[in-house]
Amino acid sequence: MSVMVKCDGLTKRYGRLTALDNVNLSIESGRIVGLLGPNGSGKTTLLKLANGLLVPSDGEILLDGNKPGVESKRIVSYLPDANYLPDWMAIEGLLELFQDFYEDFDVVKAKEMLLQLNLDGSRKLKTLSKGNKEKVQLILAMSRKAKIYFLDEPIGGVDPAARDFILNTIIKNYSEDAAVVISTHLIADIERILDEVVFINQGQLVSHRIVDEIRETEGKSVDALFREVFRC
Repeated sequence: MSVMVKCDGLTKRYGRLTALDNVNLSIESGRIVGLLGPNGSGKTTLLKLANGLLVPSDGEILLDGNKPGVESKRIVSYLPDANYLPDWMAIEGLLELFQDFYEDFDVVKAKEMLLQLNLDGSRKLKTLSKGNKEKVQLILAMSRKAKIYFLDEPIGGVDPAARDFILNTIIKNYSEDAAVVISTHLIADIERILDEVVFINQGQLVSHRIVDEIRETEGKSVDALFREVFRC
């Protein structure tokens, strides 16, 4: 296994507000890691820093040894927590766009997932429900053969019936050479696929633990531990 994501003293400030505070973290290949914390804890800021959408105030983040930039974008597949695709485009057009833009995009896999989720490729995004738009975005992200997947709330707006399919899709479509980082607040739904969890609160790393170790030593689920640690 190799270190795919490494944060050294990673800090992000917005004026007097510190969104991330001296985060030190390593994530290895072959691991599915949950990035967990209350709203406003810094999860999305961390993912945006990893994807070059923000610049650190201090410290650095490395992706397979590279700072976020042209090289990292070739190996990183990012699913943001908001709709970023143009509403006027049809799903088929988006598949063609991703195929042109990313050398590692598997259009056959994407079409298979569309069929499994009963999504018509001729439909324009503006005609889809919020949940179906999120399914399309996830299909696009998971149809790349990336080394690192950053998924921000991948099941947040999806109906429970589709959640198992989406979680199984995440498991099936990453390789042992890749790392998956999932930011979510739906811990009970997603913890069965997690190898490790990172708890973050008010911009600070609270803990980074192996899921099986939590169950063995604490005698409780990740969701139960989360509720205990972040009890209001």
